[in-house]
Amino acid sequence: MTSITIRSDAPQLRFLPAHTLLDRVGRTPLIRLARVVSGISPSVEVYAKAEWFNPSGSVKDRPAASILRHAVERGELNSGRILLDATSGNMGIAYACLGAALGIRSRLAIPANANRQRLTMLRALGAELELTDPLEGTDGARAVASELASRDPGLYYFADQYANPANWQAHFESTGPEIVEQTNSRLTHFIAGLGTTGTMVGTGRYLRQALPDARLVAVQPDGPMHGLEGLKHLPTSHVPPIHDRALPDETVGVSTEEAYAMALRLAREEGLLVGVSAAAAAVAALRLAERLQSGVLVVLFPDAASKYLDEPFWRGG
Repeated sequence: MTSITIRSDAPQLRFLPAHTLLDRVGRTPLIRLARVVSGISPSVEVYAKAEWFNPSGSVKDRPAASILRHAVERGELNSGRILLDATSGNMGIAYACLGAALGIRSRLAIPANANRQRLTMLRALGAELELTDPLEGTDGARAVASELASRDPGLYYFADQYANPANWQAHFESTGPEIVEQTNSRLTHFIAGLGTTGTMVGTGRYLRQALPDARLVAVQPDGPMHGLEGLKHLPTSHVPPIHDRALPDETVGVSTEEAYAMALRLAREEGLLVGVSAAAAAVAALRLAERLQSGVLVVLFPDAASKYLDEPFWRGG
């Protein structure tokens, strides 16, 4: 298994001054779930890692900042080169937001059926969009981005978030250590959805070193046809090169309907308006919590609901 060791005395990256937007990435809070967990053992604690507190509003700020830092350090974005990648939305928004703060242009291949809020946000941040076949999803968008990069390698830096080790390293360096610190090393279970898989791979690898007894629970849609934006059904999708199949102790399938219902519950019972991938992870976390007599569970909530509020399920009774 690939691993890296982070030195506690590692110097600050010198290309960024203090107090930039990138300095605000990470250090997101844990929020204890109180009402949706009624009926589980009182000795089981369930916490949400609230990633919408990042500057662009999602967990994707972590890998985007890491990829940008590494690219700048290596000179990959010198001479006005454009950052190019495929996205379903959140990673593109993170690139565009943090890139704008650094004066870096972004060109993003994104399925043409991406929701209106995401496309509006990307355009507002100045991203150049290459709309791709909606039937081919993010795998098709990645193929288009790769083709653009091969046609003009001098113009583009192809970040390729699905294969870039800086993706999972961001979580090894930040998400994992934060969770260990915030739970005072009491964590027993970490639950996160699978998209690019960087969150599970990086956080999981850190937890394997720091808390070897903690269990890692991956979450994916329960079938290939689903409405869980940001998540992949890996058995029927292109598996990201950074994925580590051996890492999760358990993989849980969640239906679209279960996730939609949980999103409403989290809003109405906890006051948390979260995205559908967060709701899917919450479904898996509560299933797990019901089986336990004691434990400290942290479930990663990638983003809030602001990009999803036009979905009809929000009007449910």
